Amino acid sequence: MDFKLTDGDYIELCKLLKIINLASSGAEAKIMIDEGMVKRNGAVELRRRAKLRAGEVIEIDDTIINIV
Repeated sequence: MDFKLTDGDYIELCKLLKIINLASSGAEAKIMIDEGMVKRNGAVELRRRAKLRAGEVIEIDDTIINIV
């Protein structure tokens, strides 16, 4: 799945999870991140507000999101 940046040059990880409906709320997104369920470019990402930029890859279970 590709996610195209539209507002600025980055999106925060929590916001991305909500926008693409992998998390139903901000609280659920934070729990997913805190529990180490999210990988950024192959490594576990624990920063909720990590700034994701074009070219990065996010993985959650079997879902892969390419930031473009």
